[in-house]
Amino acid sequence: MAVSDLTSYPPPAPEPGPPRRRDYDSPGIDPQTAGPTPWPTIRHWVSEAIAASESLPGLAEPTAVSVATVDADGVPNVRTVLARFLDEHGPGFVSSLHSAKAAELAANPHIALSYTWPGLFRAIRFRGTAAAIETEALVAYWRTRPYGSQIAACASLQSHPIGSRQELEREFATWAAHYPETGSVDDVPMPADFHGWRVHPTEVEFWAGRRSRLHDRIVYTRVADGTLDDPAAWAVSRRQP
Repeated sequence: MAVSDLTSYPPPAPEPGPPRRRDYDSPGIDPQTAGPTPWPTIRHWVSEAIAASESLPGLAEPTAVSVATVDADGVPNVRTVLARFLDEHGPGFVSSLHSAKAAELAANPHIALSYTWPGLFRAIRFRGTAAAIETEALVAYWRTRPYGSQIAACASLQSHPIGSRQELEREFATWAAHYPETGSVDDVPMPADFHGWRVHPTEVEFWAGRRSRLHDRIVYTRVADGTLDDPAAWAVSRRQP
């Protein structure tokens, strides 16, 4: 786009009138129905989002999460990844040890992760620290990845610059020739830089959109060691929207 083409930016202001508003209408959540631990609601909400993704186009990736870290200067960095692990120990995701998130977590393991489902007027926020996924679990997950995704993980030096799309595709083709597809789960060995992290939460917040902006915010705060399903590990409270 030439500089002269920017004369229409920013776009013109909308015509005068009331701003667009939409009342959120989720069933809500409260500590009594949620229970003493966050795990049953986490499991229920994620399961409902996966089921709803069959009919709601906006939920095409119901396990997508935003992951926030900080860099060496303390500046926040956020990106969207897929949560490939979820159990009573916390959500987890995979990436490359060459990635920016890997470097940032190595220096500072504090992390925030959020599921957001606008079509359901729901979100779950986690705050805590990141720890490595066990190698056995990581290898088991690697074997479930499609062949193309495995080759891409080999071909990409994640977060590092590259000259062109063509160069990236040539690298992909080189690795595909090195590890041809035969239909076996062992066609492509897991690269040494393939890694996974699990969030060990210190806080879990459930947000449910309600009418007139009186949203529900139910927060579980860690008070002792234990899993997401251990009542002794959590205190529950409500926050104002």
